[in-house]
Amino acid sequence: MKQHTMLTNQIRGLMAEFGVVAAKGRLGLKELTAILADPNDLRIPSPLCEGLAAIVETLRFVDGKLEAIERQLVQAGRENATVRHLITAPGYGPILSSAMAAMVVDPAAFRRGSDFAASLGLVPRQEGTGGKTWLGPISKRGNGYLRRLLVNGATAVLKGKRAKQDPWLAKLLAAKPRKLVAVALANKMARIGWALMTRQEDYREASAAA
Repeated sequence: MKQHTMLTNQIRGLMAEFGVVAAKGRLGLKELTAILADPNDLRIPSPLCEGLAAIVETLRFVDGKLEAIERQLVQAGRENATVRHLITAPGYGPILSSAMAAMVVDPAAFRRGSDFAASLGLVPRQEGTGGKTWLGPISKRGNGYLRRLLVNGATAVLKGKRAKQDPWLAKLLAAKPRKLVAVALANKMARIGWALMTRQEDYREASAAA
């Protein structure tokens, strides 16, 4: 994924030097690669265009590898009961579910879901002076990889229909910046994941408050 991001940013950055920009995401990248493939589009000088075309080919190779890895994760998940339970929860894809199952060997070591979320650094730090305390940024302690995957999963949920249909999310989005809502949802997802791993059961809407 880091290689994919690096290559994508390289293509966007070099083309932007010549005033060729596109929207973020896959559609924008597709637009840029189409420009490079069009022999009648002369906005990018020929030598650079050839170099960028080579980068695009490398990016496609990386994308193919990512797709193959994801298929392997899905197959492995079908053989792992914990992964099968986790993937039923909103925001949990094959990568997050597989990573969670592999890295959290004993979820019962945590007394409750909030303790598990805290262990991943998904709770605000308590700061204070003079006897007064307030909540600061999230602590970011614990497993940074799982924390990042949870936030990515939460961000994906916020981009979907669920963000409008869930009253809790809709209320937060109306009052807080999207990034803060993503972290709050990631915290909730961690608590839900802990419950599913501990109880070894599928996600049910009624268990969202777990």
